[in-house]
Amino acid sequence: MTDRNLKTNKGFIFTGLGSDDSDFIPIIADGGDEELVVNNMPEMLPILPLRNTVLFPGVVLPIQVGRHKSLKLVRDVYKSDGVLGTISQLDPDVDEPGLNDFYSVGTIAKILKILEMPDGTTTVIIQGKQRYKLLEIFTEEPYHKARVLPLTDAQPMDRSPEFEAIVESLKDIAIKLAKHSTNVSPEATFAVRNIENPAFLINFICSNADIKVGEKQGLLELDSLRERGIQAISYLVRELQVADLKRDIQSKVKTDMDQQQREYLLNQQIKTIQDELGGNPIEKEIEELKEKAKAKKWSKEVGDIFIREVDKMFRLNPASGEYSIQLTYVQTLLDLPWNEYSDDNFDMKHAGQVLEEDHYGLELVKERILEHLAVLKLKNDMKSPIICLYGPPGVGKTSLGRSVARALNRNFIRMSLGGLHDEAEIRGHRKTYIGAMPGRIIQNIRKAKTANPVFILDEIDKVSSDFHGDPASALLEVLDPEQNSEFHDNYLDVEFDLSKVMFIATANTLNNISQPLRDRMELIEVSGYLVEEKVEIARRHLMPKQLKNHGIDDSALIVGKGVFEYIIEKYTRESGVRELDKQLAKLVRRVARHVAFEEEYQKEIGIENLETYLGIPKYIKEKYQGNDFTGVVTGLAWTAVGGEILYVESSLSKGKGNLTLTGNLGDVMKESAILALEYIKSHAAELHIDPEVFEHWNVHVHVPEGAIPKDGPSAGVTMVTSLASSFTKRKVKNELAMTGEITLRGKVLPVGGIKEKILAAKRAGIKEIILSEDNRKDIDEIKEAYIKGLEFHFVKTINEVLDIALLYSEIKDS
Repeated sequence: MTDRNLKTNKGFIFTGLGSDDSDFIPIIADGGDEELVVNNMPEMLPILPLRNTVLFPGVVLPIQVGRHKSLKLVRDVYKSDGVLGTISQLDPDVDEPGLNDFYSVGTIAKILKILEMPDGTTTVIIQGKQRYKLLEIFTEEPYHKARVLPLTDAQPMDRSPEFEAIVESLKDIAIKLAKHSTNVSPEATFAVRNIENPAFLINFICSNADIKVGEKQGLLELDSLRERGIQAISYLVRELQVADLKRDIQSKVKTDMDQQQREYLLNQQIKTIQDELGGNPIEKEIEELKEKAKAKKWSKEVGDIFIREVDKMFRLNPASGEYSIQLTYVQTLLDLPWNEYSDDNFDMKHAGQVLEEDHYGLELVKERILEHLAVLKLKNDMKSPIICLYGPPGVGKTSLGRSVARALNRNFIRMSLGGLHDEAEIRGHRKTYIGAMPGRIIQNIRKAKTANPVFILDEIDKVSSDFHGDPASALLEVLDPEQNSEFHDNYLDVEFDLSKVMFIATANTLNNISQPLRDRMELIEVSGYLVEEKVEIARRHLMPKQLKNHGIDDSALIVGKGVFEYIIEKYTRESGVRELDKQLAKLVRRVARHVAFEEEYQKEIGIENLETYLGIPKYIKEKYQGNDFTGVVTGLAWTAVGGEILYVESSLSKGKGNLTLTGNLGDVMKESAILALEYIKSHAAELHIDPEVFEHWNVHVHVPEGAIPKDGPSAGVTMVTSLASSFTKRKVKNELAMTGEITLRGKVLPVGGIKEKILAAKRAGIKEIILSEDNRKDIDEIKEAYIKGLEFHFVKTINEVLDIALLYSEIKDS
């Protein structure tokens, strides 16, 4: 390169907007458009193949020349001060390219300088002049020579606002992209800012854009500078988005690395400070856990698991979430009472005394519990059926369990199963889950702090199941004496011995308990109380409890037995005493208000002033209504709150023999009415009934209190007696009630709830009761106090019922 040439070609060195596989330093000469025109074009243009790069008009490139043909070409052209044609290869790996190995458009170039490099290679600095189209190659020796067609860039006739906007946008994007690239020298931005010629600027940016060779070649082949600028903008915008994405990723990675390094340094500093102060608290905590473990009475298997889990915890970072999970698991193992038992008190007299103190009545239940405790004392293990106390609400099932715990000097735990629908509530979750915890069985054992508490499974009939599993099935293992010595909780993942736990289940009804679960329990019925028993319970237990709860002295309120009985009959209707307890609480609250306001009040509560405390009575005592009408018979029914009397009424009206049933009756009860009518029809002759009556008279059977649903077979004998009374016009025996199922053959079958029904009959003033012969055994098991003043008739057939119930006196105008 001569001095003259250097003066006319001002250049800026600009490193690295090119691709990694092209080794070049672009230089731009910012002159006029006339510099890009070749005037003396030779007929045969020497062709210099380029690899991995594209030369644009106006751009100066250093090219490393290695092929012998190329070296001879550049030296010959340089000596003759001529021009050559550069063109990119389609495949850079081809050493001897032919016509088909080149792109169709290249750039005519001028050699500015040949440099012999210290490493023995040759670098040629060339400047692009004008684009051309390759037409044909005449010769390949000593190097390629071809006939070409010069091409001219199409520029806008005037500087339109659109073209200027394209140029400015391209410049802005190129500057922004240069700032993001770590391989771009500061001169790059300077060069782009100072190029004034739009053609030079577009070609310079296209040459140095970090895009594929094929995309650069596509830009070179565009004849319009406007189209070349727009296409270049699209490529640079894409590269800018990629650069932004890379920067964001690198920033995030750097932030994470910085945070980890910061935590590591802080932990190291904390450890150093802790060592100076006298030890690491994490290590101390682990040592304390190991010391506690030495006092545990667990098996070798559990001990090995504990050591393994503690060692795992020692290797974890205390700041990690897994450490806290591991610590919670280890503490759970330590808190459980492995083989830790309380000393049982097997003094049977003491146990009987405790049961008598806490509960009035329930003699059969208390006797069965004492038998269970006696077996436990003699055998010293719990491998016997689990007790299940069932009966209406409020009769003391749960409190019986508490009394058993006090009698045995054991810890007491109550677990409500009402609404339980997830098996994991019983067996726990696996500790790998976030928020995992043991099942409620293990949680309550942990709370009890002994491995032999009295464990109440309350409301076992309220357990439900859904897609989470069936908790009732999980309870099978808990309540099976042959299996619960190795109870498996998913969270612990190790067996825990429940065989010493005394489980007592409670339920209101047995209908909702699955048969396998029922088979594992010994069922003890806890029936309702007599009025006399409720009076004693209120006087001995409920009223003293309410006075204590409300902070009132015993002398501040006096309630007689008659008042208690009045409250029971007029303000409650239940088998248990829960509603009675609420009414007494209401009474004591009213008194507490007078005491707190220091007002005068009457300390002795009487029936005459009871309404001022409890309001108007809610219920009317069930009383027998007499036998003045035919077709009205008193039946006995069992409900969830105890026994009740119900009346079955029947009447006849002229018609076509239709049967109408009203009173909100269930399907079974309707079938009983149909059976009763069919029996009367088939035995009309024995009852002295004209068969034509059935064809000309409609029959209507009604059970009062129609808002209350009624069902069950026990009203069968009542219905057949009512129909027989209506058809024969015979009176029903006075103060008589009955219950029993009937068959089409006239048999009377036994029914349940006998005790509750007898209590209801006594409350209503009934003197005689008809029952199935098969219910005689139920009467034999009832205390004498319950049946005192009652006469029982045990029957096998409907004929016997009618003989006892129907009198021979007829009612006129019935």
